[in-house]
Amino acid sequence: MKPVIELTNIQKSFPLGDERIAILKGITLSIAEGEFVAIMGPSGSGKSTLMNVMGLLDRPDSGVHLLNGQEVQTLSEQELARSRRETLGFVFQQFHLLPRLTALENVSLPLLYSIRSMPSEPATTLLRRVGLENRLDHKPTQLSGGQQQRVAIARALIHSPKIIFADEPTGNLDSKSSAEILSLLKSLNHEGMTVILVTHEAEVAQAARRIITIRDGRIESDEAKPGTEPGLSKKGSQPLSISAQKNGNRSFELLKQAGRTLIANKLRTVLSTLGVLIGVAAVIAMLAIGKGAQEAIETQLSSLGSNLLSVRPAAIRIGGVAMESDWLKITRDDAEAILRGVPGVKQTGCVVQANNQRVAYLDRNAATQVFGTQSIYARMHALIPVIGRYFTDDENQSRALVTVIGATVSRELFGTENPIGKTIKVNKIPMRVIGLLPEKGASSFGDRDDQIHVPLQTAMYRLFGKAFLDFIEVEIEKGANMESAQARIDTVLRSRHDIPPSQTEEAFRIFNMADIQSALTETSKTLSLLLLVIAGISLLVGGIGIMNIMLVSVTERTREIGLRKAIGGTSSDILLQFMVEAAAIGVIGGVLGVLAGSGTSLLVSMIAGWTTSISVPAVFGSFVFSSLIGMIFGLWPARRAAQLNPIDALKGE
Repeated sequence: MKPVIELTNIQKSFPLGDERIAILKGITLSIAEGEFVAIMGPSGSGKSTLMNVMGLLDRPDSGVHLLNGQEVQTLSEQELARSRRETLGFVFQQFHLLPRLTALENVSLPLLYSIRSMPSEPATTLLRRVGLENRLDHKPTQLSGGQQQRVAIARALIHSPKIIFADEPTGNLDSKSSAEILSLLKSLNHEGMTVILVTHEAEVAQAARRIITIRDGRIESDEAKPGTEPGLSKKGSQPLSISAQKNGNRSFELLKQAGRTLIANKLRTVLSTLGVLIGVAAVIAMLAIGKGAQEAIETQLSSLGSNLLSVRPAAIRIGGVAMESDWLKITRDDAEAILRGVPGVKQTGCVVQANNQRVAYLDRNAATQVFGTQSIYARMHALIPVIGRYFTDDENQSRALVTVIGATVSRELFGTENPIGKTIKVNKIPMRVIGLLPEKGASSFGDRDDQIHVPLQTAMYRLFGKAFLDFIEVEIEKGANMESAQARIDTVLRSRHDIPPSQTEEAFRIFNMADIQSALTETSKTLSLLLLVIAGISLLVGGIGIMNIMLVSVTERTREIGLRKAIGGTSSDILLQFMVEAAAIGVIGGVLGVLAGSGTSLLVSMIAGWTTSISVPAVFGSFVFSSLIGMIFGLWPARRAAQLNPIDALKGE
């Protein structure tokens, strides 16, 4: 008969400290197609190592190994995996069934590495053949030892292999189950399969047609039973028809198995997912708060007028000493000169201001800001009253005792009462309330509702006794050059106040609201970036958590990795399996993190009253990043799993 396995002078040793211990010492043998061979020997004789070498689970140190006439030493890792998958079948003493899978799924598992799916029809046929048609949906813990071994045999047959390796298949079974397993192996051999049985029991070895005894790494005897030639009872078994499943969805199967693995370790999965969840939630919440703050600042500044210039007198120093001078006084005539003499100026507004002024109504009183302004001020700052009206130019000229109050002042003096028409006292001077300013809210500029407005001349001559303005506000036409207007205003004022050319220090401070807005926006962006970095660190910590969990998982599932390689899985298959699990943790954490981050942002907005703005790009980016975090930090553990030697992994704890 044609030989399927040929070994010539095979040697194998293992390291032990600084030395190497020889296990196989020049093994030479040939096994023909259709043989039933038992390899016997005491513990430590090398029989299991010999089976591992023949079964392509391990490589010899030297010698020639031919499988179906092809030299094994020349095969790549991918080719070895394909040979194990298509030519060989393994039955182990420890069964090596995956506890998360049913009997049907355990039998179908090798198909995942060949046809990219796990169809149930071939597995059902094989389980029916080994007498387990009523145990298809049972998991290994629900099966007896004999039933588990029959599931393992069915799994070994799923690709209709030419050779079956059985390593102590009856070692953990009772006598009845042992007899059933041996009978099943004989039946497979009668159908033409080559069966190689490894055992230390002479009674079990008697089931074979040929018995090879090995001791101390050498063949001690090789005897065939009289009258039994290989292949005499060969019936020519037909391989199972599974080619129709070639287009199965492998990704779905990997996700399904990853889900079961994660569910089987609930606490570990929750803890690793929690790290990603917190990171993603922190990123979304921090960005929402930062963006909300930026939008709030922009809104507040836009209400001040982004195309406004504020002109104020500056202190002039002569010889390092601040000097009082008429240069420093600005008047309504200066405002008129700016309006007439500076191109691009739309309008000007004159303002006097006093803080901590006492206002009273009946027995209630409060301290507030008082602004003396012109009617144009309300239009420049979008302060048209929500109730009542603003004062007119005629009321300004006549120094009328009227006032427009802010919402905070209204609440403090009137509560829920309508203030219009009521008379309040401002520094003991009675004034009639004619309007209620729109609410602007509190900001970094203070409470913008805690103020009252009175006509400019009323404030200057009846309240404060001022002859000069505190500042002038200049509104520039849209599209006009702010910097050019700013320089021209400085020139006009220097000319009007006869400031000598030798005075190079600024005599007037001209504030550009657009510059202030830009500076605060940049500050807000910097703060948002800082918050994002802090949140990103927490996401990074979550990724490290995934890596730690996956490393533990690789350690605990070493035998599973060995099994997957023994049934035909390549290193890339194992890598993909663990990468899918790591990515699943990242995706789950990302989804939950998006929900938690969005909820936190809304909660902060409701409780603290802060403006928050959830950004769709931030949500999408955080989710994608969390998924990448899972894959990136799962790569190293997955590579460690993929690089394990199959036989070392099968022996691992």
